[in-house]
Amino acid sequence: MNDNNNFVMLECLDLPKDLKRLDYNQCERLCSEIRKILIDTVSKNGGHLASNLGAVELTMAIHRVFASPDDKIVWDVGHQAYTHKILTGRLEKFSTLRKENGISGFTKPSESEHDSFISGHSSTSISVAYGMAQAMKMNGSRNYAVAVIGDGALTGGMAYEGMNNAGKSDTNLIIILNHNDMSISKNVGSLAKYLMGIRSTQKYVKTKRAVERVLNNTPVLGKPVAKVLKTSKDTFKNTIYRNAKDTTIFEDLGLIYLGPVDGHNLEELEEALKTAKSYRRPVIVHVNTVKGKGYAPAESNPGEFHGISRFDIMTGNPEVSSDDCYSTVFGRELLKIAKKDNRVCAVTAAMKYGTGLQYFSGEIKNRFFDVGIAEQHAMTFSAGLAAMGKIPVFAVYSSFLQRTVDQMIHDVSIGSYHVVVGIDRAGIVGEDGETHQGVFDVPLVTAIPGSTVYSPSCYEELKMCLDEGIYKCDKLVCIRYPRGNDCTSFNKENLNTSYTYTVKEDSDVLLISYGRIYDELYKSFVLLNSEGIKCDILKITKIFPIDENMAENALKYKNIVFFEEGILNGGISEHFSSVLLEKGYTGKYFRKGINGYIKQAAVKSSLKKYELDCDSMTEYVKSVLEKNNET
Repeated sequence: MNDNNNFVMLECLDLPKDLKRLDYNQCERLCSEIRKILIDTVSKNGGHLASNLGAVELTMAIHRVFASPDDKIVWDVGHQAYTHKILTGRLEKFSTLRKENGISGFTKPSESEHDSFISGHSSTSISVAYGMAQAMKMNGSRNYAVAVIGDGALTGGMAYEGMNNAGKSDTNLIIILNHNDMSISKNVGSLAKYLMGIRSTQKYVKTKRAVERVLNNTPVLGKPVAKVLKTSKDTFKNTIYRNAKDTTIFEDLGLIYLGPVDGHNLEELEEALKTAKSYRRPVIVHVNTVKGKGYAPAESNPGEFHGISRFDIMTGNPEVSSDDCYSTVFGRELLKIAKKDNRVCAVTAAMKYGTGLQYFSGEIKNRFFDVGIAEQHAMTFSAGLAAMGKIPVFAVYSSFLQRTVDQMIHDVSIGSYHVVVGIDRAGIVGEDGETHQGVFDVPLVTAIPGSTVYSPSCYEELKMCLDEGIYKCDKLVCIRYPRGNDCTSFNKENLNTSYTYTVKEDSDVLLISYGRIYDELYKSFVLLNSEGIKCDILKITKIFPIDENMAENALKYKNIVFFEEGILNGGISEHFSSVLLEKGYTGKYFRKGINGYIKQAAVKSSLKKYELDCDSMTEYVKSVLEKNNET
């Protein structure tokens, strides 16, 4: 460490140990250096910027007050842990953030001992940290479990389940509420208003610190009195509030509440965290931060810089426009339909911009519902709308749809309610890695009786499927579509919402696929036929339930090869093979898809790895046909 002129650089430090040896001026300089690294890296790699810029000082304070990895730090969602990664030995690798074989954009225990738990989905940190705190208590450890959760994630019901259980315990659990008044979409509902009310009363901790400083400096009686005040919530509250009954929801759940604290003031942060440690029971520390802190474009538009592709640092302009993608096509088409039919409603779980519903919310406010990060509630709320004759369309990422399986079964399917689900980010999503890949929705949804699933292969099919899903179906309908743009080049003359055959003469080979990768299979189909390997191709749009006539037509082929961008176990290729078997199919059946979890990498690279690109498909078809001919 170099203390010359009170200056220190990150690469000179043994992190995180050396952080505790720095003075506040040095820490402030490091925070500025970290912000530059964050902006530079995300501008090149894409990622989550605004949330990380807002948590720099908070992260540094946590690592100066606590002792990771002995103290367990659990980051809710984990997308705001970039500074944590830099401060825990990953500075040299930080340029590989979100790249294939690089470091993850989320916390990952296999990557570092300082990443205490896997993350990616919201509202789980309190339950995880409470479990860790209980385990440490049983082991006789006096270390702490620290949950860092944002006010957006606090709209998820699981957070309250965790607090409700933790509040009545005597564990060393500290919950840090990072309140930046901004989730992916602007926070909504009573909780957001409640937190804003608390946010405006920063006298709590300031007065507490003033009282403790005076008492600690008072000879003889000062420190004993301070100890009594600290351990007596009601007495201390009387020194702060005019009304002794004025408590927070967190205290009603059994937690000690400290805050609000300025999340960009290291001295205040550390004092509050040290105070929290001294209680030796569950404490919540309410911290106010500014999302996008230190970078003007991100501070002005934190929603746009929540998750962003590569961008120009000088202007803040992204290299890839979101105006032309499946999400925006879906959102605009839904608005077009809703303008003509006042039964149609739009529902999102804090993903208004991510799912393209900003157009709907801007023009039909009374039929747009952002329920916060509460996917289970969103699904059951949609069922309630449907029960009253409305047509709810719930747009949700495939990865987050996983949270709603019980609600789809119990609240939608059993009652046969007509709910339309737009499954965004279906298939491989790329750099966000294992926790965000949209490859499980097909097995989950097709297991539900009465469900209908569409998987369009282009923008025009997406529009057709949305219209049919709203007006020609009467139960649970799911329309799944990928992240990004429509770059397909297959023949679009005979688009429909069922299935399409392209037939060559005298072929005994049938190629099948659906969704985005159909375009890759179509290219392979053209290539194979040009090389004299005659084959026909089937594109399925309404992928479930399996169309009986489509299956009957497939029986004539000696060889069927099915490709799908999803988990094979329970996938459409498995459903299709079951139908063929029941019909007495005697030919050879091959299928290529995904097994296991998909690590971070560009979509193109992942498709190649799982042999779902044109060249790999071509080679796979050749290889199975050669083996078949040999036998």
